[in-house]
Amino acid sequence: MTLPHTTLFPQAFLPLRIFELRYRRMLEDALQGHRMFAVALRRPDRSRETPAPVAGLGLIRASVGQADGTSNLILQGIARVELVEVAHYRPYRRYHIRPLASVIRDRAAVDTLTTRLLKIVKARLQQPAGAVNLSAPEAGGVASAWPSPFAHAKQVGVLAHVDQPEQIADLVSWTLLSRSDQRQALLETLDVETRLQRLLHFLLVESQQPRTPNSYE
Repeated sequence: MTLPHTTLFPQAFLPLRIFELRYRRMLEDALQGHRMFAVALRRPDRSRETPAPVAGLGLIRASVGQADGTSNLILQGIARVELVEVAHYRPYRRYHIRPLASVIRDRAAVDTLTTRLLKIVKARLQQPAGAVNLSAPEAGGVASAWPSPFAHAKQVGVLAHVDQPEQIADLVSWTLLSRSDQRQALLETLDVETRLQRLLHFLLVESQQPRTPNSYE
């Protein structure tokens, strides 16, 4: 599924409304099989519908069909994948994919950066209501009404129980970054130290720019 402004991170929950015929077929096939499909950011620099090369593979956690043939579902990210080669385009895009694993080369540096990140997140969550966006990004023009568990809790304590720096970086990116190009850049960054450095930079830049609460690109 290729969507504008949407990046699916591992562990993040993405609400979707399925209404296009091609995606209804895709959902039907997924539910009859492995219950998974990938969500890729639509490249804004292309006139045709072109997905970014790195996408999020998601597992369908819940799906509710409607009387009009549409469906509402919750997709949980489980992995980064590279879209290697198109297998076919119709009735929906199907790709050969390659899983992408996060890499930690310097654990001490990663731990230091993670501690800095958690301090910044805690400070963000202590801001007055409305001063920070805690909602999931829009998906395909339909506002996401189901925030991630981290956003719903609105407290840094949720992350305190996550002991993997790569997961912390992904959940914070999903929850606190509003720009899809920044989220996509972090999805494509496999080195965790570099991912944390970029995330800290993006958060610093966003904190210095005035923005309308709960607004997106």
